[in-house]
Amino acid sequence: MKGRMHNQSGKSLAYSAACERNKQPIRDVLAHFLPTEGTVFEVGSGSGQHVVYFAHEFDHLKWQPSDTGVYLPELKIRLEHEAPSNVLAPLEVDVRDERWVDMPVQGVFTANTLHYMSVECGAQFFSGASRSLATGGTLIIYGPFKYGGEYTSPSNAEFDLWLKQGDALRGVRDFEWVCQQAASNGFCFITDIQMPANNQMLVWSLPAGD
Repeated sequence: MKGRMHNQSGKSLAYSAACERNKQPIRDVLAHFLPTEGTVFEVGSGSGQHVVYFAHEFDHLKWQPSDTGVYLPELKIRLEHEAPSNVLAPLEVDVRDERWVDMPVQGVFTANTLHYMSVECGAQFFSGASRSLATGGTLIIYGPFKYGGEYTSPSNAEFDLWLKQGDALRGVRDFEWVCQQAASNGFCFITDIQMPANNQMLVWSLPAGD
């Protein structure tokens, strides 16, 4: 559920109930895979609830939020009122752009975005992540996936139908396709972790080239 909430100063902010529910389980997994120093680039920061929470929890890292132009104004409002000092100014980023950030980052994180992208954009996401990450960096993706063409739950099948009714190019992606895209862009698979509410956390690293 998406809507609006008011912070302590009375400011109206974009709000995602799903973000609020899943931020703690995601945080617990991130603790094992985030870099020990440097910058984590979040693709598709949305309401900004995740990046604000994670920046407080992992204050040894810098956090680079981003989103497309239509969502950027709402994101900026939350960050202006709630973001700690280790959150950088948000960037307008489209995965189809040739370059995302000006210098390599140590981590790329995204939650619940791949199923809102077309297959083409999903492929470009992995290409951009590969270009943005420094050697040894980590790519972490949260969301629902299919395995062998099968949904992990009836609710994910219903969600996929809802996505495609809104836009035929959207949809829950196949785990195998995602892994193929990652591998073709130089990523080394680390793990697939089952998360609450029929979601997964997929983790890759970007090793040094030959």
